Amino acid sequence: MKKQSTNLGEPWHSFYGPNLGYVMEVYEQFLDDPSEVDPELRELFEQWGPPAAEDAAVMANAQKADASFTLPAQPTALSKMVAAVKLADNIRTYGHLAADINPLNDRNKDTRRIELSEFDLTEEDLKSIPVDFLCPDAPSHIQDGLQAVNHLKEVYTQKLAFEYAHVHELEEKNWLREKIESGSYFSPLSKDQKTSLLKRLAEVDGFEKYVHRTFVGQKRFSIEGLDTMVPLLDELIRYSVEAGAKTVNIGMAHRGRLNVLAHVIGKPYEMIFAEFQHAPSKDLIPSEGSIGITFGWTGDVKYHLGADREISPQALPTARARVTLANNPSHLEVASPIVAGYTRAAQENREESGYPVQSDETSYAVMIHGDAAFPGQGVVAETLNMSRLRGYHTGGSIHLIANNMIGFTTESRDSRSTKYASDTAKGFEVPIVHVNADDPEACLAAAVLAYEYRKTFGKDFVIDLIGYRRFGHNEMDEPMVTNPQMYSIIQNHPNVKDLYAEKLISEGIVAKEDVDEMDGDVEKVLKAAYEKVPAKDEDPDTVLAPPEDVANGLPELGTSVEFKKLQQINDELLKWPEGFNVFKKLEKILKRRSQVFEGKGKIDWAHAETLAFASILKDGTPIRLTGQDSERGTFAQRHLVLHDEKSGEEYIPLHHIQDSNASFVVLNSPLTETAVVGYEYGYNVFAPETLVLWEAQFGDFSNMAQVMFDQFISAGRAKWGQKSGLVMLLPHGYEGQGPEHSSARLERFLQLGGEYNWTVANCSTAGQYFHILRRQAAILQKEEVRPLVIMTPKSLLRNQFAAVTAEELAEGEFHSVLEQKGLGQNHEAVERIVIGSGKIAIDLEEKLKDVDKTDWLHILRLEEIYPFPKNDLEGILERYPNLKELVWIQEEPKNMGAWTFVEPRLRDLAADGVEVQYVGRRRRSSPSEGEPTVHKKEQARIINEALTR
Repeated sequence: MKKQSTNLGEPWHSFYGPNLGYVMEVYEQFLDDPSEVDPELRELFEQWGPPAAEDAAVMANAQKADASFTLPAQPTALSKMVAAVKLADNIRTYGHLAADINPLNDRNKDTRRIELSEFDLTEEDLKSIPVDFLCPDAPSHIQDGLQAVNHLKEVYTQKLAFEYAHVHELEEKNWLREKIESGSYFSPLSKDQKTSLLKRLAEVDGFEKYVHRTFVGQKRFSIEGLDTMVPLLDELIRYSVEAGAKTVNIGMAHRGRLNVLAHVIGKPYEMIFAEFQHAPSKDLIPSEGSIGITFGWTGDVKYHLGADREISPQALPTARARVTLANNPSHLEVASPIVAGYTRAAQENREESGYPVQSDETSYAVMIHGDAAFPGQGVVAETLNMSRLRGYHTGGSIHLIANNMIGFTTESRDSRSTKYASDTAKGFEVPIVHVNADDPEACLAAAVLAYEYRKTFGKDFVIDLIGYRRFGHNEMDEPMVTNPQMYSIIQNHPNVKDLYAEKLISEGIVAKEDVDEMDGDVEKVLKAAYEKVPAKDEDPDTVLAPPEDVANGLPELGTSVEFKKLQQINDELLKWPEGFNVFKKLEKILKRRSQVFEGKGKIDWAHAETLAFASILKDGTPIRLTGQDSERGTFAQRHLVLHDEKSGEEYIPLHHIQDSNASFVVLNSPLTETAVVGYEYGYNVFAPETLVLWEAQFGDFSNMAQVMFDQFISAGRAKWGQKSGLVMLLPHGYEGQGPEHSSARLERFLQLGGEYNWTVANCSTAGQYFHILRRQAAILQKEEVRPLVIMTPKSLLRNQFAAVTAEELAEGEFHSVLEQKGLGQNHEAVERIVIGSGKIAIDLEEKLKDVDKTDWLHILRLEEIYPFPKNDLEGILERYPNLKELVWIQEEPKNMGAWTFVEPRLRDLAADGVEVQYVGRRRRSSPSEGEPTVHKKEQARIINEALTR
């Protein structure tokens, strides 16, 4: 081979920028296999050697230049071809900037990167280039390079625009390119299909106009401007159900929600009108029961409500699918992880031991986002991050951005730093389609492409549906006050139904009279529905009491497990496969558990938990536990997943419980709380037979999921009739670790307690924990089911005062109040009763050995704080006729913890002359001290004060 020459006549000096880069890439191929290189280039390489090294700097400068491409001074056929290939790639990458995706057409289109002039190309140049070099997937009628480029421009710059350059997987990228450029995803509609589509748009439009006229001034968060969302959802559901989907779960905020409820879910018009008219609506639920509409007792506004129904597509009448629209409060995006949880639960079979068997194709989620919320709310990115994790993936969600280019009054320039609302998805390599909401047929094509991608690759897909908002944020606003330029355009812009009607009239598919008849038919249906609505309820129920099954508390349930059965379970948990090498130090710790049933040692917290899980699985109840580091446990206490120290292989003893027919999952969650808690809540709602537990790494981490506690877990049943038995494990207790790892904010969960909506417990022994877990599993499918919030320990995990004997699991039960053993025997002598909860009670027990005389003292442990065990406490207090003081003790500051909750209740219980006192830290703004020595001193003061006369 000829060596590199410095002769200025060599060809490489005429190549710059991307051209030179291309030649350098081809030279690398030439070195590997000369036969794979074009003969003309091969001859140049053999004659002149590699491109000159000094030209690298020229190439770098050219790439920085403003022009997107530069031809050599003396272009050849080869350099023209290179330029054409670069042009084609630019159309694919940047065509969306020049696309007709904005119905209002008030944004400048950027065509610079895809103009022939930028590449010094002419139409004649392109005609000489073979189609396959530029568009290998072009339809058969494309005959030359010019037609190929024009085809690419048409494909990438019309009402549909595509972004997939950020997708790194070559197989996915090639699949998308082939689908897009061949047009195979876009099936032309028949005349009947076009007529049906127009009728659907007439229903969507007619509903909004009727409500606007009939219920003047009432909020409805109109869909107008994004009307095509409904037929898009119709097509997505139809296409997916025909492909085998059994469950479609939709999550969305309030914009367009009433229209989706009416037309996609099939909620009767008369029910929606009754809600506008404040009339009774429960009697309007269809008698056949195909539509599931549930009610709580306090209710919610109409544009937050969900529903579900069974559908059967016309093309495949034997197929049945459940379509659900999740209840969603005004926290726009918080429904996204919840519907993902719904979907995972619907995909899994939990009736065998081991991990559940998952079938991605049976269920999927459609998440509808606002354009301001998608980039603005972090829970979106959290949910996207979970989409491909083993414990949370659902085979791909379809994300639909309902993009009206405004958030309340804030325009896009003030609501995001990115060009598009959809750009958040790029970091997760999610393909994006931008579609003009004024083109209904393009919207249907986007739905098909989205589902085909999801079905093929099991990954998320984003449809950015770009429209506008016809009125103000809630029909009571005047948008001209804040957004006059935008709304001066909107006021003169025809709606999509009228635009599509004009199109079909021009195509000769319908006549104007047909359109008028459609509108008239829609109006008749709406009027007939309105006439069914009862009169306004002038004397509504203001008590809004919960059902008796909820208000009466939990039923009596036995939670003990026979001693021999427990011993057998324990033996099974300590049998590992032959040759499996557990880390020696851990093996020694775990093997000690075998001695407990021989009377040696006690059962600590983690051991009791494992036995509880195993016994629950034996009873046929599946379990799912997730949280940050939950497999091992934050405090290295759990070890439910064992790792072979030589091979790294995993072994889960709970997968091998004899005669178990229920699945078990324990997973380390991503470092997020909001999305994970929402996901587990959604999973629990859709899998009510499953004991679903979420564990915070430290209890204070639950702060980040507060919206889920406030809006869903604590209030979902009262608002929507949505049951949940979710368990939240929140490590809580003061160990001198500073303010951020002490308090799980017990006071917040107690403040949210009302109408027996959940149980808030702070157990002090492993036995109590064992029995409350078993009790929770036993109520899962009962009307009395409710979530369980447990303040779990840290230092108590290995504290022998918190450990129990095997007999306490085999013969005991959960007690809402525990009495300190050895105290309170002399009823006449007791003058002070100290009541505490959780770890502080163990601190008291440890300190009692230093107290000489204790007949004047009794100590009670409040194990279940909400619902408050008034009757149990009353029964105990009645024994002590000479009681003078009722003392509440806590580690938390006075304005935190349980004090503000229990104080009025203790005062109600206290007999005349009995003082109710507080012992603990004073009111503070921060949960605890930051200095360990200060903490110890303050903790000692609290304990001494409680135990000193």
